[in-house]
Amino acid sequence: MQVVAIDLGSNTLRVVKYDCESKDIVAEYEKIVRTADSITKDGLIDKAAQDRIISGLQEAKETIKFSNCTLKAVTTEAMRVAKNSSEILTKIKDKTGVEFEIITPQEEALYTLKAVQNRLNTLKKDIKNFVLVDIGGGSTELTFYIDGKAYTKSFSLGIVTVANMANSLEEIDRILDIKIVEINNYVQKYLKDNLTFVATAGTPTTIASMKLGFTYETYNSKAINGVELSIDELDFYLKKLLSMSKEDREKSVGVGRDDLIVAGILIFKRIYLALKMDKSIVIDDGLREGVALSLCGI
Repeated sequence: MQVVAIDLGSNTLRVVKYDCESKDIVAEYEKIVRTADSITKDGLIDKAAQDRIISGLQEAKETIKFSNCTLKAVTTEAMRVAKNSSEILTKIKDKTGVEFEIITPQEEALYTLKAVQNRLNTLKKDIKNFVLVDIGGGSTELTFYIDGKAYTKSFSLGIVTVANMANSLEEIDRILDIKIVEINNYVQKYLKDNLTFVATAGTPTTIASMKLGFTYETYNSKAINGVELSIDELDFYLKKLLSMSKEDREKSVGVGRDDLIVAGILIFKRIYLALKMDKSIVIDDGLREGVALSLCGI
């Protein structure tokens, strides 16, 4: 049996076709759609974002072929908070035939946890207790997995929303000074010795990709899985990005992502500091893979 899982995030549309028997990814698709681009201005998802989403889904259907597959499409923070999400999702369904379910932050975190645990097992990494950080476009989820139990919380801190609220690194830092307080208070409840820091989503995977010498076009998820990043490397690659021309930045991290990755690195570093950790393990698998595994009954 093959399944198709679609994750419409606040920044990225990610689609995967997965074979339940072989437990292999058959095909995948990803496109920057910046769903949350206008939310900080008026609380609405604008028509430009709607059109990007529809175009991306149409491209994905042509590339991946959804027919004869069990399909599940989920969407997250941008659609959770947008005042016109119902209207936008109806238009998307009318144009593409894809019906999205707005999932809760708890569901999002648990799907992502399932995918990350599956990948860690595939990598033969015997990690019993860890903290998983998923830095999204509109929110960030922190999940502590300790002694077989998951404790998760979502924070309204995302790379698209932060980037759109600020015009400089100094402004981003001022925003993070306020936003990080809630995260600091939360992590104090669950921090313990011998926890491993695991990170997923676009910011960690992009930095790992730069570390391995890939560009956006040559990105290789198999190579990314399991890469370790130190907190010092965040500073290194931030400086490297800022020293590049816009053309070179876009070649490295993707068109329309250069400002977002800068914001993401600053958020990521604050989380290292909150967790009092100096290295993380990067996993490419996330929400869409978790949804696919659930469709397969895994």
